[in-house]
Amino acid sequence: MKKILFQICIIILAVSGFNFGQNFVSDVSKRGTTAAAFLTISQGARASSMGSAFVAVADDPSAIFWNPAGLARLQNSGFIIDHTEWVADLKYNFLAGSLNLGEYGAIGLSFISSDYGDMKVTTIDEPNGTGEIFNVTDAMFSIAWAINLTDNFSIGLNPKVIYQGIWNMSDYALAIDLGVLYNTPFKGFTLGMAISNFGSKMGLDGTTAVVLYDPDQATTGNNGRIPANLQTDLWDLPLNFKVGVSYKPDLGDVHHLVLDVDAAHPNNDYESINLGGEYSFKNIFYLRGGYKSLFLNDSEESFTFGAGIKQHLLGNVNIVFDYAYSDFGRLSNVQKFSVGINF
Repeated sequence: MKKILFQICIIILAVSGFNFGQNFVSDVSKRGTTAAAFLTISQGARASSMGSAFVAVADDPSAIFWNPAGLARLQNSGFIIDHTEWVADLKYNFLAGSLNLGEYGAIGLSFISSDYGDMKVTTIDEPNGTGEIFNVTDAMFSIAWAINLTDNFSIGLNPKVIYQGIWNMSDYALAIDLGVLYNTPFKGFTLGMAISNFGSKMGLDGTTAVVLYDPDQATTGNNGRIPANLQTDLWDLPLNFKVGVSYKPDLGDVHHLVLDVDAAHPNNDYESINLGGEYSFKNIFYLRGGYKSLFLNDSEESFTFGAGIKQHLLGNVNIVFDYAYSDFGRLSNVQKFSVGINF
């Protein structure tokens, strides 16, 4: 069974990467051509402060977002709650939890929700508002499973349901994330690969698309108020293929260091590199830094940094507080806060 899972996962990742390479045109930008753009926002303050270079690290519950294979390597169970202060006063919340099942691997749950706030309905005739209020909703729910096929090789699957809605228009989509982690023969080096948001397309539909149509405006006496639906296009999800390498040198029991470099190949942008690192003292205090979207032209993202503290409670229970700051150029900055409990 493990051998079959291994072969299926490798084939899917290889075919997906090959298709990306075939369909990617280096001199044409596809920015803004996918639905559910909120799925590209980094989740988890720890990973975000490391320049979003986390696909080959993936060693906390946020692995369900970055590389679900990492869930199989978590020794304990736990959960993380993350809050993002995004640009333009937008806010996102992320919840992820994992449960260790021993020889049966690990399962995980995750949820992303948005907070855009209520907005006024305005028209040309009433620019100050008609008195109506509308809102926008982005949401995602997933259930992941991961297992260690060998002592050095892990795989993970993360099926998800995605929802987007604005006023009376909405749509759902189904997708899946696939990931692998491999401990290389070189001491301290781990190879990670993940494909995210491989699934169906989305196109908003609802009562807002209902209009009154006159099929022949040049003719009088006909019915010029026929109910009709405006057809909306279907858009791909933000598919992304990432390959990363992490390095954890042996510095003893007091000092710990993690370095990671990821190469990203999305379907809605050019390719780029993410770099990140983390230093910890006695696994209590953490300092992190990185650089996101290296070599990506016209990117507003760049330096990231953050810090964290872990407080040990009773037995093997501990609580973790993390903070991340990301420079967004002309869009100012993005800040994230995470709280996690491991047990």
